Amino acid sequence: MAGSLLDQAARTHGGRVIAALAARFRDLDLAEEAFAEACLSAAQSWPKDGEPRDPAAWLYSVAQRRALDMLRRRGVRTRLVPDPPSPPPSAEDVMVDDARLIPDERLRLIFVCCHPAVAPDARAALTLRLVCGLSTQAIARAFLVPEPTLAQRLVRAKRKIAEAGVPFEVPGPEAWPERIGAVLSTLEIAYAKAHEDAAGVGQHAGYAQEMLDLTAVLADLLPNEPECLAFAALVRYAEARRPARLDDTGAMTPLSEQDPALWRRPLIIDAEALLHRAARRRQPGPRQLQAAIHAAWCSRADLDEPPPWPSVLALYDALLCWRDDRVVRLNRAVAVAEVEGPARALAEVDALDAVAFRDFGPFHAVRADLLARLGRGDEAVAAYDRALALEPAPAERLWLERRRGMALLQTRSSRRSPG
Repeated sequence: MAGSLLDQAARTHGGRVIAALAARFRDLDLAEEAFAEACLSAAQSWPKDGEPRDPAAWLYSVAQRRALDMLRRRGVRTRLVPDPPSPPPSAEDVMVDDARLIPDERLRLIFVCCHPAVAPDARAALTLRLVCGLSTQAIARAFLVPEPTLAQRLVRAKRKIAEAGVPFEVPGPEAWPERIGAVLSTLEIAYAKAHEDAAGVGQHAGYAQEMLDLTAVLADLLPNEPECLAFAALVRYAEARRPARLDDTGAMTPLSEQDPALWRRPLIIDAEALLHRAARRRQPGPRQLQAAIHAAWCSRADLDEPPPWPSVLALYDALLCWRDDRVVRLNRAVAVAEVEGPARALAEVDALDAVAFRDFGPFHAVRADLLARLGRGDEAVAAYDRALALEPAPAERLWLERRRGMALLQTRSSRRSPG
């Protein structure tokens, strides 16, 4: 029981504990190392001494002591003296308290990490590592880069923060526009980790509800920023469909086969209102098109209504003008298969960078499906094996295993048929 409580506390509070340590000691590496030491101490003492009433406070207190011990051992304590305790807040301080500026703790930390001094390609990665607690491997897969490359980016980002003397403080509203792109990119990837788990049982499952909360806060903070509104709409469209994402066996149900009767209509209504607010700003952007793709699906009344593949393909074509990246092209290929046929879609998938997609499960799953539909069973089985080797979430694994079995039967049947 203590182990599960520690896991939950580390996932829920790790980001804010690390950020608090970093703010006090001005050293991200020290903060991470001290928090890891505190978790190790908890794993040893909680089963023996009992669980603390406030796990987050316990972890912070122990991590703070570990950090001071580390500084003492390094012999640099005099050069890295923590800030003195703050004086009691004045009435003016209370009026401008940063909790009033950005009321959600985790969102505040994301704004802090997305400082413009950090290279754009490292801001989201650094935030996902420190605030969301994603592993370097998971972030590397999300960015389609080798793990050592991603690790080097994180090291450079931390070094830049140290060298530039970046303040660990909440930025005022005037600084939000220059950081909003990195903030949204971070939230997108964090939400993708939750969304890829249809059953909602993985270690990142909690991000789904968090993203509903965070995007609501963000939409209130920046009511005239259409991309924020659109991303909030996207999350609601996607979460509205969650009750229909599993079949009776616990396997993932593809979007085109989901029963719209099971979707949560209040979330769809909220999403529509947000997307309409974004459209009224007349400032188009990629997230508005992504939300529109979700809206096209959520406009489906029942399973008797044909899937909106032509509309989805047209929206992906428009999205390429804003965000012509490999993942968008992969997703577009799924729609191409339904509108123009699997042969055309496979040609487009095979034109993508297979090396970059080596550890990206959806690439192998899409390719396997296309190969199977073209009667190339042996190749399809091999592609399904590659997707399964990347340790998908349980519901996705069940679906992939089922599809692999069908491809294997197809292969055996073709071998028995006369030539």
